[in-house]
Amino acid sequence: MRIALAQINTTVGDLEGNAGLIVRMAERAAAAGARLVVFPELSLTGYPPRDLVEKASFRERSQKALEDVARAAASLSTALVVGYVGDSDSPLGKRATNSAALLSGGKVVFRQTKMLLPTYDVFDEARYFVPAERQELFELDGRKIALAICEDAWNDKQFWERPLYRRDPVGELAHGGAEILVTINASPYHMGKRALRREIFATTARHHGLPVVYVNQVGGNDQLVFDGSSFAMDPQGNIRAAAASFREDLVVFDTAGDGERHDSFPDECDAVYEALVLGTRDYIRKCGFSRVLVGLSGGIDSSLAAAVAVDALGPENVTGVGMPGPYSSEGSVTDARSLAQRLGIRFELIPITPIYEKYLEVLDPLFTGYPRDLTEENLQARIRGAVLMALSNKWSALLLTTGNKSELAVGYCTLYGDMCGGLAVIADVPKTLVYKLSRIANQRHPEAIPESVFEKPPSAELRPDQKDSDSLPPYDVLDRVLKSYIEDYQTPQEIAREHGLPLELVTDVINKVDRSEYKRQQAAPGLKVTSKAFGMGRRFPIAQKYTE
Repeated sequence: MRIALAQINTTVGDLEGNAGLIVRMAERAAAAGARLVVFPELSLTGYPPRDLVEKASFRERSQKALEDVARAAASLSTALVVGYVGDSDSPLGKRATNSAALLSGGKVVFRQTKMLLPTYDVFDEARYFVPAERQELFELDGRKIALAICEDAWNDKQFWERPLYRRDPVGELAHGGAEILVTINASPYHMGKRALRREIFATTARHHGLPVVYVNQVGGNDQLVFDGSSFAMDPQGNIRAAAASFREDLVVFDTAGDGERHDSFPDECDAVYEALVLGTRDYIRKCGFSRVLVGLSGGIDSSLAAAVAVDALGPENVTGVGMPGPYSSEGSVTDARSLAQRLGIRFELIPITPIYEKYLEVLDPLFTGYPRDLTEENLQARIRGAVLMALSNKWSALLLTTGNKSELAVGYCTLYGDMCGGLAVIADVPKTLVYKLSRIANQRHPEAIPESVFEKPPSAELRPDQKDSDSLPPYDVLDRVLKSYIEDYQTPQEIAREHGLPLELVTDVINKVDRSEYKRQQAAPGLKVTSKAFGMGRRFPIAQKYTE
């Protein structure tokens, strides 16, 4: 059987636009000779729809859109598997279902509802959906096909040491006589995720002796970036067809042979860079913006954010703004200007020293008896934030924040200052990874980031001769501690032992992380690229007394 994997980029809530995209892709699949074309999880509504599913009107329009797609594809020789939000007839619990339908001959001929509803990390599906009590196979051209929706296929007891659920929907469908496994997904990207998926489904294919068709959503929706990377496997777990990563794609797979294989950024650093570009482009486009602003300090973080913005939107839609203050070095201004010229973006210079001095003139009578301290440092950052937000409002351009994960973790950032903005492009990128991604940026834009930016010690330049190392451990040390604590939930003692670090240093870092929760919950949404990002997937209380 020839099966097309339709990896599409949907917009949450754009039912008409998503439906049109599905029909156009189905027409391409039919022209390629596919008998079945498979779309991602909730492809009609976009994923994740979150509280939209609480609206009865949304559920009704989702099902109407499904019927519209069926009618529009009625003349095609290709059957379609499409994800949608359904309405439950259960007298208990929620009203919505996470469902998929088989469309053929202008009608809905089969429906399947998701059974396992994830509630970990960024997922909260039990909040919204009613789970299926049972599932069935469908037949197409005499072949029995198992249809699994995302999590239903991720609970293989042969793979996980501690499965999350008692039920194994794929195992149940396989024992019912399935000949092909089709799984539709909205699986967000993080580093290492693509390899993990292939390991999981290779185990499933071999265990059940079934070919596997895995179709994943692509595109950015808020903080989540979906990489696509759809694939098809033979019963031995070998890849026989593969879609591209980080772009829409259509590949056709013949269960009796091979299929197409497209490029997928095998190097993980390249993949992270591409995820940031895709996430930035889609956030801006789907929120109705076309232009962005970036505050350029001459440092590595803002340089990387600017390069990503250029790759996402084109240089004509990016403006860099330098804002030297009383402690800014001449090299910082020179590096910022050079970066803008090499990237081909507009550059504006707005010195903030006169504004800062006027602020001090007004505030100093109230500051009498107090020494100069962090207050005056933060004031400079907040002036810059106000300037950038004024330009953002006047020019209708979204402001991108440029803070990295390491800084955000320990609170080395200023509320209503450098945290101002609509999207935090690199908020899930540790500082050490920022340098690696900046080298990739320079491969794509030769020598755009000056070598001096890589070599200079990181500094906020808010007081004389300031360096990040005055307040923080070296970033290679800090990032190891942060990964162990934030992503692996290790204790200070475990971290100190594993990395051979002083317990006092580790404890100090962890205390900084815990005390900065109030800042992070006021930050702009950041694009998730690690296994545990700040934001929707990490939910800690602000007012609490537990400490490590």
